Amino acid sequence: MTREEEQQFLKELEKKLWTSADKLRSTLDAAQYKHAVLGLIFLKYVSDSFGMRREELVGLLQDPEHDYFLDPEDYEGGAESEDYQSEIEAELEERDYYAEVNVFWVPQQSRWEILQNQNKAVISGNTIWISKEGKILDIAPQNESEKRRSKKIVSVGQLIDNALDAIERDNPKLKGVLNKQYTQLQIDQAKLGELIDQIATIPFKHDGLSSKDILGHVYEYFLGQFALAEGKKGGQFYTPKSIVSLIVLMLEPFKGRVYDPAMGSGGFFVQSEHFIAQHQGRIGELSIYGQEYNHTTWQLAAMNMVIRGIDFNFGKEPANSFTNDQHKDLRADFVMANPPFNMKEWDIGVDDNDPRWQYGRPPSGNANFAWLQHMLYHLAPNGSLGLLLANGSMSSNTNNEGVIRQALVENDLVECMVALPGQLFTNTQIPACIWFLTKNKKARTNATGRKLRDRSGEFLFIDARNLGYMKDRVLRDFTTEDLNKVTDCFHNWQTGEGYEDEAGFCKSATLEDLKKHDFILTPGRYVGAAAEKDDGEPFAEKMARLTGQLKSQFEESQKLEAEIKKNLAGLGYEC
Repeated sequence: MTREEEQQFLKELEKKLWTSADKLRSTLDAAQYKHAVLGLIFLKYVSDSFGMRREELVGLLQDPEHDYFLDPEDYEGGAESEDYQSEIEAELEERDYYAEVNVFWVPQQSRWEILQNQNKAVISGNTIWISKEGKILDIAPQNESEKRRSKKIVSVGQLIDNALDAIERDNPKLKGVLNKQYTQLQIDQAKLGELIDQIATIPFKHDGLSSKDILGHVYEYFLGQFALAEGKKGGQFYTPKSIVSLIVLMLEPFKGRVYDPAMGSGGFFVQSEHFIAQHQGRIGELSIYGQEYNHTTWQLAAMNMVIRGIDFNFGKEPANSFTNDQHKDLRADFVMANPPFNMKEWDIGVDDNDPRWQYGRPPSGNANFAWLQHMLYHLAPNGSLGLLLANGSMSSNTNNEGVIRQALVENDLVECMVALPGQLFTNTQIPACIWFLTKNKKARTNATGRKLRDRSGEFLFIDARNLGYMKDRVLRDFTTEDLNKVTDCFHNWQTGEGYEDEAGFCKSATLEDLKKHDFILTPGRYVGAAAEKDDGEPFAEKMARLTGQLKSQFEESQKLEAEIKKNLAGLGYEC
């Protein structure tokens, strides 16, 4: 299957699922429906992954060449005997077999076939009973003791909540993560059953694409669609993939500790995993640390990591990064974030003498430089940082911001500034830029093996405002070529191989250059205007020719105006 065929398949799948699922949203707002859909996608994925491993184990248990082999000759009646089949079933329920290959353990009552097979019975008005072990009981419990060891299910919502509760109970890392509120949803049970049937159509595999690839793609697509549906509120947890990809490609988080103090749904972590996979690295060499204040978004991020089999540490609870830092001792090799732009009143409960404000106390009315210094505080000595901020952060001199920016420059922490085009975000039209900082510009070899030259006292400016294309009437996106142009420019400048200043696009500046501009970091001030193509016509001759054309057009305009007035007068109208 070619890359184009894969993309076509995924596009057809997402369109089908969104169109079908969106029909069921009539009684819920986008925020509620988001969790209803994404919770079921989560259940489908973990159940499918578990099922794949289960099928693999069946083969291994029956393979004489494998250590797991169960010899049927040890059982009276051989492979067809009840004892042998029972032993196979018992082995398939051993958690260690799944943990050793990083497959999420799914208890029986949480497996997709339970939802798929039993939701119709519940919708029809039947009551079902599930034992403590997760088995559907053929008959209702006959005494109080049996009732205490089972659960009565009377709605589809309860069926789903029971499945999520069992997963959380058996997997302590997910404690408090799953959104077990399907019972409270104000939605017709039949429609909830339809939603289960729609999610069930997500294929297990498709010509080389694994369930992880497919369901991960669907999950990310739905996050984006919900961001569009919810507008500004939804944008709190969703950063456009193109921007995330650009930052990841420039920083190259190949191994080490990755940290995002405003992680949203975990997009930077997902793209880091993709980067490692594309460069034949090992995801196990990357440690993920994140923090998020919004509880439901914190839940979405954890589910997003589990879907992809990424180990993570998101702290003990959702929390404010400024007042309740969940990773106080962390010094990360890569720090990436898209925090809320221009956030006000961020410092309630924050000490003015907080050790994070090494380069100046950020103003109460804008958290931009608070985010930046918080991230610098958590950056390792050889670490790299990529931060998306509003354009005002590059030039504002109010309330100590100019002082902080100057200190960052003079301490040689700023490495690269990238100005972005407009219309990249679903939730804001505020122009944005990317700050790239590092604590060490000296010559060294980075995690990917690239040899970096000594860039001390040098600063790269990239103006990417003219890149990208309109993917629809309101949103702009980057092409692969756009991403490569910016990324290659940055890496070539870092290594000193193949880099050249390009008028209108990039400029390598010195500290003296920045001083002349009062430490304003807007790329347009440094890259200048793109040179126009020389058409071979001398300027003086071109100016004379164009002036002559303009004079002729004015004369022609006057003649037409006189003719129109004459015609109108003939019709009895005065001008």
